[in-house]
Amino acid sequence: MKKFFYGMFVFMMLITSCSSRRGTISASKPGSNSKTSSSSSVGRPTMAGNDYIAHYKDVAVAEMNKYGIPASIKLAQALLESGNGNSYLAREANNHFGIKCGGVWKGKSVTRPDDNINDCFRVYENPEQSFRDHSEFLLRPRYAALFKLDKNDYKGWAKGLKAAGYATNPRYPELLIEMIERYHLDQYDRGESPREKVVREETVQVEIVQNVQETPPAVVKTEEIKSPVAMRIHEVKAQDTLYSLSKLYNVSVDQIKSLNGLSDDALSLGQLLVISK
Repeated sequence: MKKFFYGMFVFMMLITSCSSRRGTISASKPGSNSKTSSSSSVGRPTMAGNDYIAHYKDVAVAEMNKYGIPASIKLAQALLESGNGNSYLAREANNHFGIKCGGVWKGKSVTRPDDNINDCFRVYENPEQSFRDHSEFLLRPRYAALFKLDKNDYKGWAKGLKAAGYATNPRYPELLIEMIERYHLDQYDRGESPREKVVREETVQVEIVQNVQETPPAVVKTEEIKSPVAMRIHEVKAQDTLYSLSKLYNVSVDQIKSLNGLSDDALSLGQLLVISK
């Protein structure tokens, strides 16, 4: 009889111990998901971002070779403005840069809320057309100085785009540079000889002049074609978590992860995050 009660006592102790362990593991999960981490996996791009780059790197290189826009800059802007190709405009209109209809657009269009409730955006036959149209958009006097930079000077381009009014957020250049270096997009940039640079600059200058003649200010303004990128960017502080940032900015954790290509909840001190566009 004593052996029976002793056996029951041991059995109950084992059950209690297992239950306690299960409770500890379950309770630890939420905390581990919300911690700020500085491990080597911080800022690691998701497959969605890598897939996007694999799809469009050749297009970005072709545009670079034609006009001198660094492929890294083109890809970083496309990743940000299309949400890795997952935005409505990218999916439904092949529009990866938010180019609006403007006064000279004769193709298909779609209306979406932006500056106004029913802003008109261009619909392209394929994404390649969107990449080319983005290059054409930059062929304007306000961006002319950028084309004098080397076509592998992504830092100069990042700063120059902001200075020319492409984006409203003062941290936009840093965000572009951080994304380029996170994905190693500069591997697609190529230098050029002095002679090649002169020929390219002359070609670009001719196209800029033609664009001015064909689309005078009275017909279409730059702002009507593309509003300046107005991203809200947050620099990660020591106690920040994705959950705390979602509450601070009233957005979902999934939205922050999607906009920044995050595969987990890990953040690093000083990391720049797109909160909204």
